[in-house]
Amino acid sequence: QVQLVESGGGLVQAGGSLRLSCAASGRTFSSYTMGWFRQAPGKEREFVAAISWSGGSTGYTDSVKGRFTISRDNAKNTVYLQMNSLKPEDTAVYYCAARYRSSWSAIHGEYRYWGQGTQVTVSS
Repeated sequence: QVQLVESGGGLVQAGGSLRLSCAASGRTFSSYTMGWFRQAPGKEREFVAAISWSGGSTGYTDSVKGRFTISRDNAKNTVYLQMNSLKPEDTAVYYCAARYRSSWSAIHGEYRYWGQGTQVTVSS
């Protein structure tokens, strides 16, 4: 079992940057593919980015390509989401998710473990 705790959210002006972190419990973090999803008020949860358990493969939704970067530090049991050039439409609760030893996926139902989320608000 994996427990996930997100941090790093906050209020930022458009064009600014934030780095989200997701700390995972357990000794097998390196065996989990990790994803970031977000959910804005009144909208469905959507895929943002993911990184394979080996770190060798990443994926992004089109709207964040070139602005967001996902990375992981298996020694620290942590996955990061560096968000640059933020836009008001990036405002949402951001969730970290994990799935065991599988390729990355953009489908939230394929992730078994979820964090509680961290709020990101981008003002115009």
